[in-house]
Amino acid sequence: MRLWLALQQWWRGDAVLLWTDALLLLLLMALGAAYLYVRRDEPLRRCWRRVLANAPAMASAVVLSVYVLIALLDSLHFRPLQAAAEDGGRYEAGVLSVLDVALAPVRTHTERSYSRPMDIWALEMTTVTGPDGLSRQEYQRLQYGGSHLVDPAQRGADLLAASARALGPAAVTVLLTWAPISWLLARRRGLSWRTVAFGVPAGSGAVPWRTIMVALFVLLSLVGLCAELGPRYHLLGTDKVGNDVLFQSLKGVRTSVIIGTLTTLLTLPLAIVFGVAAGYFRGTVDDAVQYLYTTLDSIPDVLLIAAMVLVMQAYMAGHAESFSSVQQRADLRLVLLCAVLGITRWTGLCRLLRGETLKLREHDYVQAAQALGAGHLRILGRQILPNVMHLVLITLVMQFSGLVLAEAVLSYIGIGVDPGMHSWGNMINGARLELAREPAVWWSLAAALAFMLLLVLAANLFADAVRDAFDPRAKRGLEGVAR
Repeated sequence: MRLWLALQQWWRGDAVLLWTDALLLLLLMALGAAYLYVRRDEPLRRCWRRVLANAPAMASAVVLSVYVLIALLDSLHFRPLQAAAEDGGRYEAGVLSVLDVALAPVRTHTERSYSRPMDIWALEMTTVTGPDGLSRQEYQRLQYGGSHLVDPAQRGADLLAASARALGPAAVTVLLTWAPISWLLARRRGLSWRTVAFGVPAGSGAVPWRTIMVALFVLLSLVGLCAELGPRYHLLGTDKVGNDVLFQSLKGVRTSVIIGTLTTLLTLPLAIVFGVAAGYFRGTVDDAVQYLYTTLDSIPDVLLIAAMVLVMQAYMAGHAESFSSVQQRADLRLVLLCAVLGITRWTGLCRLLRGETLKLREHDYVQAAQALGAGHLRILGRQILPNVMHLVLITLVMQFSGLVLAEAVLSYIGIGVDPGMHSWGNMINGARLELAREPAVWWSLAAALAFMLLLVLAANLFADAVRDAFDPRAKRGLEGVAR
């Protein structure tokens, strides 16, 4: 319900399109075009069926879908209408996203300072003056966390009751999701709905629907738990200035997804064009491309990124009037960081495509096309590119997790995203000194690592399934083991 109200506010508000929002929209359009292309190509469909039959890959796909959905909701930016002028068309100055509005109770419930996860007391003592006029140190109740409890001893029972309430909607949603899916599967297979509805969850069928439904139930249970307890408690605690750590972790999802996806898209054109051209034309073109990526590989990535980030910061400081809001400034820095990472990461895929193209150009079908007078562009488009796309796809999905980790490392050393932007790297960077204090504040670091671990693990499991399905050498190896 809160998400629906947030979408309504976005529809009535003044839409703001940032650079990363536009690039994510182009990414969705590219994914739609790729889906239509795969539907027409039977070999690709056969490979993707192998991915769909992999249970860990399907569970990972559910997790990745949730991360992408959060990133998309956080990419719908707008200026909301002023509360006193709903019909006047006047908008507020600040820029919000649909996710910000949906998480408004979590975002606005700010405490004085640190508090532990799901606690109702502040972490540090404060000086209070009693009725007798004497000052003493006491732990104060939080302003929002557990404020609905009359007796602090009720916290345990309240947490159990809210957790139980979160499981019911998750189970109902899974059942409502499975009902139309089983009906469609029954029509496609020519079976009764009862056979499919009760047989597939038991483990039968090519697609591991049971694994998908279990993963969906677990994730929906976590979402329901956040919806139930988020407005009442600070599930992951608060930071030094009292901001909710759960809100910061969810806001960091968009940054990591953008770093992982947009950087790979910027890597593709350079790697494909230079790699395929070097392997096909050889000679001077091959020498020039090898010289280019060898020179880039000889420069340490961190030094190159640091130099370009410093230049970018100097430009932004000298042209502050070009940015109408803080969000636009931070967004442009994120786009330029993706471009810098793309420049430093395309050489590995380029080298791989060059070697594969050198092998493919000697095959009989390429030689026959050249003998029949086919042009270079036709040969590259019809004979070379389709036979190297499996390498491109495998490399892209396997680079995603590395880019997510790279953002955390770069932000940790101070040359990553803008310090004012929510990211897991900035959370880790801010938690360095918190671990050394007494008592130690560990929940900010643990939250960032947990969200990052889940994303990277899901991406790696999905990448392994894609590699096994698309790599011909992996298929031959599996066939040999089976024999």
